[in-house]
Amino acid sequence: CMSDKKNKRRQKKRRFLVLNKDGYYDYSLLAVVVLLTCFGLVMLYSTSAYVAEARFEDDMYYFGKQAAISAGGIVCMVIISMFDYHILKNFTTFLYAAAMVLMLLVLSPLGVTVNGAKRWLKLGVQFQPSEIAKIAAIVCISYLIVQMGKQIQTLRATVVLLGIGGVLGATAYLATDNLSTGIIICGITWILVAMASPYTRYFVAITAVMFVLLVILVQILKFSIDTAESGSFRVQRVLVWLHPEQNSDAGGYQVMQALYAIGSGGFFGKGLGNSVQKLGSVPEAQNDMIFSIVCEELGIFGGALVLLLFAYLLYRLFFISQNAPDLFGSLLVAGIMIHIALQVILNICVVTNIIPTTGVTLPFVSYGGTSILFLMAEMGIALGVSHQIKLQEVEEESRKQIAVSGQRH
Repeated sequence: CMSDKKNKRRQKKRRFLVLNKDGYYDYSLLAVVVLLTCFGLVMLYSTSAYVAEARFEDDMYYFGKQAAISAGGIVCMVIISMFDYHILKNFTTFLYAAAMVLMLLVLSPLGVTVNGAKRWLKLGVQFQPSEIAKIAAIVCISYLIVQMGKQIQTLRATVVLLGIGGVLGATAYLATDNLSTGIIICGITWILVAMASPYTRYFVAITAVMFVLLVILVQILKFSIDTAESGSFRVQRVLVWLHPEQNSDAGGYQVMQALYAIGSGGFFGKGLGNSVQKLGSVPEAQNDMIFSIVCEELGIFGGALVLLLFAYLLYRLFFISQNAPDLFGSLLVAGIMIHIALQVILNICVVTNIIPTTGVTLPFVSYGGTSILFLMAEMGIALGVSHQIKLQEVEEESRKQIAVSGQRH
């Protein structure tokens, strides 16, 4: 009886923990995440020390909070990687409902306004519920694609999946006034469904048509509406983006200063800690515009190295997705890869004024406790998938081939 009870306990543990001694674990992904986090902390201190001293009389204010959350996030990432990612299937409905409810609560008195934007929720601790929505979109869409099976080939299933992700993205935009998060959630949904659907070429065609229509709309706004006459905040942002130097008072100031910072850094930069624009010229430089300070202090060379680190991170995620033991794991990691890629692209495009200004942080580098914590959770899920990849016994196979060839001779 005692042995039966012990066996049952072991079986319960195996349901949740990954006990694959011969399995693969992507230490390269772990290393690049830690490296990006450490680099982000160094740049955060360099960027925010002056402002933190002026506001709070503590040059370590932003750095200290981010370092503590980052350390806790790394520990959580490693712990999450030890669990079987299949348990997420049991929480898909809960994740989706929780994300929707928490974002709607931002509209209540529990919502907190920071820098003119009401996107935070205070329930004991202050956090952004839109970050939960990103993970909810990845997990729910991946699970539904697996559950639908062959039904994913039907147009009805495609519309249902796009609708589920679209509602989550629309709620993020309407409830938290966060257009960038809405775009990222819809982008994750669109690409995941396109990957699983047999109508991939139609997705590509629709995307191309939407891009052309967007370009035409921008040109219409450019020649038909003046910045001062526009009553829409979003339209003003587009017009300011088209002519930031002419609209520095209307919102183009931050972008212009960021471009000055990038240009003044040259190829190798002014040196770590020697930025001038961070002294107040670039408002809230430790957040969305931190890449401009990276380029000013470390130059285009330093900025390129950061992008190479992100490229290697995406490569490791792609590798795990390609070799995942099942479709659910592959889609989970693909969704995480899409999220990181979209966020990096949008942030760099905003800083370099390729697209209109929108609040998108640079993953692992920008200041933000909620962002870093949930990014670490996503990396933990990806590492958990990698931990269940089976390694082929290459050495034994090669030995057998050598033995067979020796017998022939």
